[in-house]
Amino acid sequence: MSIINSILKAFVGDKSQKDIKSIQPLIAKTKTFENALSALSHDELRSKTTEFKSKIKAARADKDQAIASKKAEAENTSDIDAREDLYNAIDALEKEAYEISEKVLMEILPEAFAVVKETAKRFKENTTITVTATEKDRELSATKSYITLVGDQANWANTWNAAGKEITWDMIHYDVQLIGGVVLHQGKISEMQTGEGKTLVATLPLYLNALTGNGVHLVTVNDYLAKRDSSWKAPLFEFHGMTVDCIDNHQPNSDARRKAYEADITYGTNNEFGFDYLRDNMANSPEELVQRKHNYAIVDEVDSVLIDDARTPLIISGPVPDGDRHEFNELKPKIENLVNLQRQLANGFLAEAKKLIKEGNTKDGGFQLLRAYRSLPKNKALIKFLSEEGIKQLLQKTENQYMQDNNREMHKVDEALYFVIEEKNNQVELTDNGIKFLSQDTDELFFVLPDIGTEIANIEKQKLDKDEEAEAKEKLFQDFGVKSERIHTLTQLLKAYSLFEKDVEYVIMDNKIMIVDEQTGRIMDGRRYSDGLHQAIEAKENVKIEAATQTFATITLQNYFRMYSKLAGMTGTATTEAGEFWEIYKLDVVEIPTNRGISRQDKEDLIYRSVREKFNAVIEDVTQLSAAGRPVLIGTTSVEISELLSRMLKMRGVNHNVLNAKMHKQEAQIVEEAGKPGVVTIATNMAGRGTDIKLTPEVKAAGGLAIVGTERHDSRRVDRQLRGRAGRQGDPGSSQFYVSLEDNLMRLFGSDRVAKVMDRMGLKEGEVIQHSMMTKSIERAQKKVEENNFGTRKRLLEYDDVMNAQREVVYKRRRHALHGERLKLDIANMMYDTCELIVSENKSMNDFKNFEFELIRYFAITSPFSETEFTKLSEMELTGKIYKAVMDFYTEKTARSAREAFPIIQNVFENENNQFERIIVPFSDGIKSLNVVTNLKKAYETQGAQLVADFEKNITLAIVDEAWKKHLRKMDELKQSVQLAVHEQKDPLLIYKLEAFKLFRKMLDGVNKEVISFLFKGDLPQQNTIQEAKEVRKKENYTTTKDEYPNTDELSEQNNEAAQTQPRQVTETIVRDTPKINRNDTVTIKNVANGTTETMKFKKAESLVASGEWVLVTE
Repeated sequence: MSIINSILKAFVGDKSQKDIKSIQPLIAKTKTFENALSALSHDELRSKTTEFKSKIKAARADKDQAIASKKAEAENTSDIDAREDLYNAIDALEKEAYEISEKVLMEILPEAFAVVKETAKRFKENTTITVTATEKDRELSATKSYITLVGDQANWANTWNAAGKEITWDMIHYDVQLIGGVVLHQGKISEMQTGEGKTLVATLPLYLNALTGNGVHLVTVNDYLAKRDSSWKAPLFEFHGMTVDCIDNHQPNSDARRKAYEADITYGTNNEFGFDYLRDNMANSPEELVQRKHNYAIVDEVDSVLIDDARTPLIISGPVPDGDRHEFNELKPKIENLVNLQRQLANGFLAEAKKLIKEGNTKDGGFQLLRAYRSLPKNKALIKFLSEEGIKQLLQKTENQYMQDNNREMHKVDEALYFVIEEKNNQVELTDNGIKFLSQDTDELFFVLPDIGTEIANIEKQKLDKDEEAEAKEKLFQDFGVKSERIHTLTQLLKAYSLFEKDVEYVIMDNKIMIVDEQTGRIMDGRRYSDGLHQAIEAKENVKIEAATQTFATITLQNYFRMYSKLAGMTGTATTEAGEFWEIYKLDVVEIPTNRGISRQDKEDLIYRSVREKFNAVIEDVTQLSAAGRPVLIGTTSVEISELLSRMLKMRGVNHNVLNAKMHKQEAQIVEEAGKPGVVTIATNMAGRGTDIKLTPEVKAAGGLAIVGTERHDSRRVDRQLRGRAGRQGDPGSSQFYVSLEDNLMRLFGSDRVAKVMDRMGLKEGEVIQHSMMTKSIERAQKKVEENNFGTRKRLLEYDDVMNAQREVVYKRRRHALHGERLKLDIANMMYDTCELIVSENKSMNDFKNFEFELIRYFAITSPFSETEFTKLSEMELTGKIYKAVMDFYTEKTARSAREAFPIIQNVFENENNQFERIIVPFSDGIKSLNVVTNLKKAYETQGAQLVADFEKNITLAIVDEAWKKHLRKMDELKQSVQLAVHEQKDPLLIYKLEAFKLFRKMLDGVNKEVISFLFKGDLPQQNTIQEAKEVRKKENYTTTKDEYPNTDELSEQNNEAAQTQPRQVTETIVRDTPKINRNDTVTIKNVANGTTETMKFKKAESLVASGEWVLVTE
């Protein structure tokens, strides 16, 4: 591949060089302003910001004026269609105004960047900068210690506190940082090496884009970085009159957080930005909203946020009835016994395999070895045996033999097992033996799902009367529901015991299960495994099992960040995922050259047979490096390995620090120590990400920081990130990875070729192999995993795209209701849609009586035409007539409601004892009641019209929110149930899209009918029921979590879980019992829809059958 890339570069050029070349003119122009700006006084430099803002304002003045006039016109227009046209025109004008702003920003970019650079220079060269005090200076001086007022002047010091650490400003932008700033402004990803000052680079586009006043967000991976960077860089912006804040400094839904979003530049963590968006879409008044429009965001460590966190949806959930009811504790002893029995079996299979292979019987030995592997693949004795010469090849050869023809012979291997572990897919499947063992003290069908189709057919054959038949079916469905929940609990417990290890995938802290991020080694606070798996692990570890919750709002980070008008990112490791960034986010990756050349020595991987040999070599190397006065950073992949290495170093008497998920709070302190002579630091993969390890001159002379990787990670990015800790700003350093054939990556994906080479070379225990070919072989294995992971994230996004389309419709309707300005239009559309639905449903059946009934039921009016007209007129004509009648009736009703309510409002308002600001008015449609809160003064001034508007708003919000919660629950159930479609050779995603559309259509129709019904039937308030509305902030019992999808085939695993528990005779219907069809055999296929048949070769028919529209006809 590298040869092909070299040839392509020779013909079409290097993309990175082309990108940089296109930016160079802007950098050259920026430098032309430097001399002129340096000649300006401090006050004159500050006035440049006002000048830039004026340019932007002047350029878009016409559009802004047109928008304002159209908004005023829309407010005074009663015609619904005309109002809709005006709103559409406003949206188009706002888009045009945004494009004008972007054009002006590009024009002023060179000078604006030069202003930021000059400001940084002045802060570095002056301990105090004295300027004429502005109102903003006076306001900031009250809270910022680095600004002091002396008469009419303000003194800005160049020393301030950044997240608890005193810093003195000492940075000026390099030319390569200017390039990075341009890339970020263009809405691309700027890939800059560690130590190149990404946070300083971000100041350039942040300042430039903040000039529009539309708000700019800088997104970080953790709250420490958000708080540190916001306070570290703030004076640079505040000096020019801009406001800076960090949302992580304030509580959710607070006034302080709202103010943080109103700042020109807002820092915060990815999770909090996403959760605030969801909370805003659960708000009940405009005053509760905190976010503005999503204008421009720069994502720091963009690969971590948009790649690693992309498969974890943000979820706001609440309690459900009986959420603490489960069977985890009841079923746990059964699973413990089952796992122990399987472990004994696995050890027996392994012992037998060793014996047979030693005797030369590789056929039977391979068979037993495969059984041992499918029983417990993580068995340490098995892993050790597989590293011996020729054993891995024997296992793969045997596995391939039994996997032929869609696992046709695999049942022979599995029949002796209690359950089968598919480690690559993270799946566990119970066998018949397992079900039999679990059912030995209960009914044999206790853990077997009934076959619904067969059982319903049996009930119908019994010729029962209607009531008895309905009762029998209801009992069957109840039995199915109970058993499916039981089997689901069982499977999740099995996964918890056999696939998830303490101190590897999770740790226990404060009597809670905390997931460890596989990429960074950090604790992922608030994140839970999805679908009951977390509860299963809690049961396994004997900690409190948290109650089940119901989703109230959810979004993936992928869809959240795609809402921004412009998105950019920066990181040191994005090139390996450039394809995914472009495909999902349309983000181009631009490699920025380093300020100084990299002098770090990256050595080829050292490959050992066993983990023991590898770790002994690591300890030996680390001891020598430390003794030579070089600091050493040891990168590990789990808490377990970091603690093992720590014990080994203690035995050697080597002092060291450990940074892993358990010591996460000491991160900043440990990283600061990591660059000192002889200091050894053990850290999980990307620990310290976002912080630089700075070296003393003594360390540089000794050879710099030594990076020792104890294992290759699944992702090349993570290895590059670990390497990037050394060699910052031209510092010396080295990196060395140690690999063994027992490592997870090598064991699952990469060891075939490497093992063959080692076998041919006849390497003995303790001997090592090191060659560039071996390193490339490992990188190919990493690429396989990366492709797998990309598939998972893309699949998750495809499912969430369906939800996102629905989410946008619902949230848009909520926003219109909250702000009120477009609510009248929405209500008119609801009326029309409901009229259309009633007409279409009844016209097709020619049912005039039901038509009349539904008009009375939903609109409280009688039919405006006779039965004869109903029969003669078309659906469109009928809908138009009803809509006109309904609209006239509603207009008259709202006017009457306002008229009748006004005397009551007047009485309260004009009462001399009145001190009310807002009042509660109860409305009822005779079935449900709703308390409407309205502003008393506005209701009085509008003569009751404000009360009617608030009534419309409140009822729309209440009904939409309730329906959306129920719909989310149905969508969750649908997502699980569609996975069974694979048995019918259909794409679950396609079925999901079709069914989701039907569910959403049904939900919208239901919402329309319910809202309209309440609006038309809502009673006027009684005088004695009006009372003051006291503002008490509602405390909702909500939980914010991130659902973790721990593997690549979560959805198909659920499908297997359902399939595996079907009775044997049902399962067999899926297995082929006819002769195998070869690709060139002639077959007959039949169209499901019209019954036509065609004869063709199977290779042509295969795709048609897979589509689900055709089936094979067996003769």
